[in-house]
Amino acid sequence: LDIDHGTYPYVTSSTTTAGGAAAGTGTGPRELDYIVGIVKTYTTRVGAGPFPTELFDEDGPGNYMGVKGHEFGATTGRKRRCGWLDTVSLRRSLAINSVTGMCITKLDVLDGLEKLKICVAYDFDGEQVDIPPAGADAFERCKPVYIEMPGWTGSTRGANSFGELPENAQAYLKKVEELCETPIHIISTGPDREETLVLQHPFD
Repeated sequence: LDIDHGTYPYVTSSTTTAGGAAAGTGTGPRELDYIVGIVKTYTTRVGAGPFPTELFDEDGPGNYMGVKGHEFGATTGRKRRCGWLDTVSLRRSLAINSVTGMCITKLDVLDGLEKLKICVAYDFDGEQVDIPPAGADAFERCKPVYIEMPGWTGSTRGANSFGELPENAQAYLKKVEELCETPIHIISTGPDREETLVLQHPFD
């Protein structure tokens, strides 16, 4: 939703990138030696605008993620739009921000889903692309190309290490790393601070 790199006019009014943080705080970009990207295990969007992986189901995974993930505006109570993880847009965001490592949040929201999908490319007017097109109008014409992965029935909450996560959850996270070409350094498995797995500390 960055004003320069987002789907204008469906964007915020400011620069939301890591580079914008440097400019806004008066810190030189060479001082940024680690940039963490906070990423949900699925995709959400507030308000209007193109959203290729959006799910419109009432009884399916889209509504499941919205309810379980408490995807409602804190002030307005407005329901957020939910969909499968979109690694096409995510890769673009990671590149724009020069992300060092990802913090994956809300892994527990996927607990109990039988099957998971990950968007790995777009069908753009009949051509498969792995880079988002420029402009909201072009973005609106993109259709997701998915891979499917098995879900897991066990709970991810309370896991004290990566190895304690269900095997399919581990496989899902490894696939996200592979597709994004960016390591996962932190995993959040619940809303409490203690429900966080730090695989590599940003300040070590």
